[in-house]
Amino acid sequence: MDSVIVKMIDNVKLRNSTLIVGLPGIGNVGKITADYLIDKMKAKKFADVFSYHLPPQVLINNDARAKLVRNELYYKKRKEGDILIFTGDFQGLTSQGQYEISYRILEMSRDLNVKEVITLGGYQIGKLVEIPRVLGSYTNEELKEKVEKLGVIFSKSEPGGGIVGGAGLFLGMGYELFNLPGICLMGETSGYFSDPKSAKQVTKVLLEYLKIKIDTKELDEKVKEIEEITNKIVENQPEERREDLGYFG
Repeated sequence: MDSVIVKMIDNVKLRNSTLIVGLPGIGNVGKITADYLIDKMKAKKFADVFSYHLPPQVLINNDARAKLVRNELYYKKRKEGDILIFTGDFQGLTSQGQYEISYRILEMSRDLNVKEVITLGGYQIGKLVEIPRVLGSYTNEELKEKVEKLGVIFSKSEPGGGIVGGAGLFLGMGYELFNLPGICLMGETSGYFSDPKSAKQVTKVLLEYLKIKIDTKELDEKVKEIEEITNKIVENQPEERREDLGYFG
């Protein structure tokens, strides 16, 4: 068995395309953003990606039907340039798995006329904040300048430990091995739970950069649900712990 198996659902030809990588991770920021974009743009799935580097399990739906865990590739054709989205159930379990999956998708991206890579993720700060910042990293000065104008912060000290997982590998491997310029957009998040508030900030930047007009109001409902949970958490904490948790307004 090959370590990464791509099962094609549809054969597509893209032009002048952008690869967006949004996998599960810290605060699920990248995954929430990618799923929202797929849903609102009505992007079409054209490939399933299976690998023994993913967890050895199936997922069960409400009818008890089993589905092998996977990653997925979606596309949306546009006059301004096509969009390719890579997301899925999990990231690779090991360093080897992360590298092999990333390399395989980047190989496909080269054949699909990808011209740039945008990776999405969360930046864990260990506390709740009112308005999450969007931090960035880049491999191309021109792309940096474009998103900097949209409010993305490029800090010398953040993230201090670098960018791990798919958000980092697709950015670095895309540039070093495939000559694809790229940027990473990271939303500040406590890291305690899925964070749609952080994802909304990342989504707004991404949509503006790609010049896509999509309403983000539906993310507000998810934000309210999380706010209710976090407010209960704060209320149940001793007074001296509340300051550490910050606030969620």
